[in-house]
Amino acid sequence: MPKILPALLVATLTLSACGAVRDSRVNPFNWFGGSRSEPVQPDPRAATNPLIPETTRAGLFSNLREQSQVYVGTPIDQVTDLVIERVPGGAIVRATGIVDEDRAYDVRLTTESDENVPVDGVLTYQMRAVHTDRPTRTLSQRVRTVTAARRLTDQELAEIRVIRVEGRRNAQTTTRR
Repeated sequence: MPKILPALLVATLTLSACGAVRDSRVNPFNWFGGSRSEPVQPDPRAATNPLIPETTRAGLFSNLREQSQVYVGTPIDQVTDLVIERVPGGAIVRATGIVDEDRAYDVRLTTESDENVPVDGVLTYQMRAVHTDRPTRTLSQRVRTVTAARRLTDQELAEIRVIRVEGRRNAQTTTRR
């Protein structure tokens, strides 16, 4: 056994230096071959420019569709934590807060306009949640803790110096280092 291993190693190294093995089907690096470029046939059903949104269709329920897109959240009671996490291509703004009632849902970080445009280098979010109309009871702080996040691209981050998240009673801010 000890004499077979060095002989096998020498034979493998000798054959790998040979051009016949390098180009043969035995070499695992040749199993999939090289990549090549092929033209793609455009889909005739696709829009001519994918960056231009489709026009909204008018119909019997078009007014209901527009009303469902309106967000009716109210500011949460207080913001307790603000974290900016770097991800490839940008960052994630994650805020944690406490609502005053336990039946809050659909928590979001919203701006005045739905775009992430800073004013004088400050990007301000309001942390909002939708509350039910049913009477609720006030539970422990752990149950009333909510989290919301929003993604920012590197292009948006280039213009931002300060990120501020506001609640009803306080605000959390973080500055760029």
